[in-house]
Amino acid sequence: MGLVQGKVALVTGAGRGIGESSARLFAAEGASVVVTDIDGEAALRVAEAIATSGGNAVAVQADVTDEEQVIAMVATAMEHFGRLDCAHNNAGISGTVSTFTELSLSEWNRMITINLTSVFLSMKHEIPAILASGGGAIVNTSSGAGVVGFAGLPHYVASKHGVVGLTKTAAIEYAKQGLRVNAVLPGTTNTPMIQQFTEANPDIGKMVAKTVGRGRLGEPEEIAEAAVWLCSDRASFVSGESMLVDGATVCR
Repeated sequence: MGLVQGKVALVTGAGRGIGESSARLFAAEGASVVVTDIDGEAALRVAEAIATSGGNAVAVQADVTDEEQVIAMVATAMEHFGRLDCAHNNAGISGTVSTFTELSLSEWNRMITINLTSVFLSMKHEIPAILASGGGAIVNTSSGAGVVGFAGLPHYVASKHGVVGLTKTAAIEYAKQGLRVNAVLPGTTNTPMIQQFTEANPDIGKMVAKTVGRGRLGEPEEIAEAAVWLCSDRASFVSGESMLVDGATVCR
């Protein structure tokens, strides 16, 4: 029996990186998975890989900043699997480094829309579906930047702090209705985004690794382990938690 045996899970930003690892692990632990990404081909690739491994998955192309597409995403889960038990809202971007005074309003709005508004919209429509299915759990991907500041990233830090705030508020609001809501806060993780930087300049990779408590980058699978556990019944009394999964970085 897997950690989430028989459950239905929805994962956004599941076409690569942490989201892909999360979708694959949900399936490996017994869940049927709605693999969602703005890149439809990437979502299909992950869903087909899950099916090849003996799992059950459906791919959905969706821009989670668009409410109509979010509604359709949740509807797909209900139509294909008849229920929704858990969701991992993982879609997001890193943005560009900029000081407060040089950051454009358009870049600020883009960051807030993709990293924060998308989580709000996803939760807004996932929550009724999960409650109608008898309750369950939601995990939102924040960041170490959700609890500390980073110079040059005012928009990113604000968006990830916002995800923590949404998580805590929803946890309180639905605590007595059978819905748990938590956040995972990854440290620097070996995703395609980070790889673009390190492949262009290996010295950057070494420099980044030195900032991590354990002296290495996290792996997407390590973040996925936390997300899936938080959605499992093993975490039945955990709600409103902001779980740092960063190899002892923020605590240094």
